[in-house]
Amino acid sequence: MTTFEEIVPALDRLAIEVPSWAYGNSGTRFKVFASAGTPRTVREKIADAAQVHALTGLAPTVALHIPWDRVDDYAALGAFAREHGVALGTINSNTFQDDVYRLGSLTHHDPAVRRTAIDHHLECLEIMAHTGSRDLKIWLADGTNYPGQGDLRARQDRLHDSLAEIYAHLGEGQRLVLEYKLFEPAFYHTDVPDWGTAYAHVSALGERAYVCLDTGHHAPGTNIEFIVTQLLRLGKLGSFDLNSRFYADDDLIVGAADPFQLFRILAEVVRGGGLDAGSPVALMLDQCHNVEDKIPGQLRSVLNVQETVAKVLLLDRDALAAAQAAGDVLAANAVVMDAFWTDVRPALADYRVSRGLPADPVAAYAASGYQARIAADRVGGTQASWGA
Repeated sequence: MTTFEEIVPALDRLAIEVPSWAYGNSGTRFKVFASAGTPRTVREKIADAAQVHALTGLAPTVALHIPWDRVDDYAALGAFAREHGVALGTINSNTFQDDVYRLGSLTHHDPAVRRTAIDHHLECLEIMAHTGSRDLKIWLADGTNYPGQGDLRARQDRLHDSLAEIYAHLGEGQRLVLEYKLFEPAFYHTDVPDWGTAYAHVSALGERAYVCLDTGHHAPGTNIEFIVTQLLRLGKLGSFDLNSRFYADDDLIVGAADPFQLFRILAEVVRGGGLDAGSPVALMLDQCHNVEDKIPGQLRSVLNVQETVAKVLLLDRDALAAAQAAGDVLAANAVVMDAFWTDVRPALADYRVSRGLPADPVAAYAASGYQARIAADRVGGTQASWGA
């Protein structure tokens, strides 16, 4: 039986990257909602993200989105982040908002549009050279809405060629991570709709190309932990975008809709060595806080991941293996459920205190006065939101 003290080294390694855009305004298809204290610049986003790391010790890096977070001096931005106790992380490209990408970007039938999209990714690689970022993450809105709108086979060929050119420009220590999504905004077909398509493309590129798994990008009922298992055993799981969904790509606080699903996913991550020292698997949040405050939303998310990881690490693997070998279905399931129902919150509170962190980071943030200060200070200017 594993004790909490035995899992502490693994907990100490846990790092969850937070996204800059989670601190901006967001909303539904119909309305982006404003909120007091919302950042107006990428530096204010980083300052807010730094609060999450300062209170939890779990979020040492901040992902950027280009062009939303474009600045003139990325070295200075990196220095600003370090002054606030964090570092710049994954660089996310954007080929889904400019008018030129209406019919696609890296898969577009017009070579000039593909050139524009490729050059944008090469710009992202240049930015990574200044920020020290390892991963270029690519999510494409490319696809079609009607049968016959595009040549499905030709679009895949063009996608391969475009990705191959980007991959060829990777610098030392840099990786390309390709994200997939079942649907939206393309509804007849999406050019990278599933893990198999993403895996096929990154496998053709080379050993520094990986798949990103967004937990909200699957059809209802999909066994996501099985996909995690496959990508880990194939050596091609590069990163997670952790969030929660009820219906589609809802981008809710991770673990909010189905905590047991998060447990099952992370159990396979641990089983496959995804949380071992030196693992290529990066954990990141990808969420939009529409009705809740941004910083508390990110705090709750990283804490949900930490609590779930602790439960997974306490899973009695020997008892589970014995039950499986004996063909004892109920005993095996009971071992899993015992770990899932374990209340790790008191032990984690003590763990945080032992590391100079507040026992309850959410309560500590509420008592800090930070939210009131930024609401008073951040008056005027344009609040960051989708597309900014």
